[in-house]
Amino acid sequence: MIFPAALRPGDTIYVVAPSSPFEHVLGWRGLGFLAERYRLVFNRNALFAKRGYLAGSDEGRRTELQAALHHPTAKAILAARGGYGANRFVHDINFASLVDHPRWIIGFSDITAIHGELARHNVASIHASHLTALGRADLRARKSMLDILENPTQTRLFEGLTTVVKGSAFGPLFGGNLTMLHACAAASKLSVPQGAIVLLEDVTERPYRIDRMLTTLIVGGHFRGVAGFLIGQFTQCDPGPDRITVREVIEERLAGLGVPIVSNAPIGHDMINEPVILGAPTLVEASDRHSCAIQFPAHQFPDR
Repeated sequence: MIFPAALRPGDTIYVVAPSSPFEHVLGWRGLGFLAERYRLVFNRNALFAKRGYLAGSDEGRRTELQAALHHPTAKAILAARGGYGANRFVHDINFASLVDHPRWIIGFSDITAIHGELARHNVASIHASHLTALGRADLRARKSMLDILENPTQTRLFEGLTTVVKGSAFGPLFGGNLTMLHACAAASKLSVPQGAIVLLEDVTERPYRIDRMLTTLIVGGHFRGVAGFLIGQFTQCDPGPDRITVREVIEERLAGLGVPIVSNAPIGHDMINEPVILGAPTLVEASDRHSCAIQFPAHQFPDR
């Protein structure tokens, strides 16, 4: 796994909008916060473009992402928002340049499609808030973003999680938004690393649809060989008239895989969305008394 270098104050962050358009006020607030510490690069016309539910045309969004990947000084690429649209063109992007010139790509939700492509190239990335979320974030959330950018090797501990299946597992963290992982699998673009700890989260999906996506991934063999699961937030995924909950679905669908599972991690679409490094060695421990996921410093992080 290739880990980009930590950022320092004054480094360059390239901001792109590869998915849906966003609320401009929140975008400017996020830009203002980041500009206090870093040099920002963005194409104003492209960043604030809108074409229905997309942030401009496919070609425009593709061009901007490619420009960010090849920018001579950018140390990180931050998505303005998730929503939908990245998977319309990411399969055409050549991410091989990141192997020789790694830089952090940051985002979640729809950006899971990009994270998946990076994992196929063994390049680590950051599952974290978008630009617009930083625009509405409190001081704690903003500090968490700066911390993971400038101290990516720091151990991160999540305690007080819920044990679903007991056990202990260790492996690289992989995953993100369940809907996008399911979509990538349908496009034959999902490659789950052997022995991975799989992170799952989602928003506004009924439990039966979560059941369908998990079942498809299981039947398709995509979870074969995983070491464990870290379940994040399933926001506004309320039961229907049948009253079946997401937790019941996860227990019924995933428990049969026989690997440790912990849930209720503060990662996803709720107000608290803790950043984590996808690709970093991660330990999941689940017992009667407590459960936790520990993200250890990875070996051979590059020096400046």
